[in-house]
Amino acid sequence: MKTKNLFEGMFMENFGGLSFRKFEKIDVGLFTQMFKKAFDKDSQIHLGIDSGPDGYENGDFLKKWYLHKDVTSYAIYKDNISIGGIALWINENHENFLGNIFVGPDFQDKGFGLIIWKYIEQKYPETKIWKSETPGFSSRNHYFYVNKCGFKIFHINDPTNKRKSVFCLEKVMSNK
Repeated sequence: MKTKNLFEGMFMENFGGLSFRKFEKIDVGLFTQMFKKAFDKDSQIHLGIDSGPDGYENGDFLKKWYLHKDVTSYAIYKDNISIGGIALWINENHENFLGNIFVGPDFQDKGFGLIIWKYIEQKYPETKIWKSETPGFSSRNHYFYVNKCGFKIFHINDPTNKRKSVFCLEKVMSNK
């Protein structure tokens, strides 16, 4: 169901109590601090430092990946309040890549991540397999992707380096 969001003047798609709309250039400024705080919270929990991917603190990551010409990205709202975003690579062969899900720290641990994942699955029902990656240190992410969303860890890059290791994930869709 699409509704008009009056404060933005843009159309949003509603799912599970959340609203999704195309991520736009104007969103970079709005979401940069939330994006930074989300990564900092996770790295503080697991590494004791503020850290994230290159450009996470100044909007460069969002500009590079959320506005990439081949990405499908969404800004996510709850009751007209911005709560997070997603970046997806949707491929013709239906082997798709989840580049990133982020939920601001004030909205974490409320079930929104799982609603976002269910939205993605219903939005792209032709998907044969989803792939993604997440930092090796982030056990919270591992729990979410494996136990909540049904991904499996199929490879670990640089497994002996806690700060640089990357878990490679995939979810084979049962309907394909």
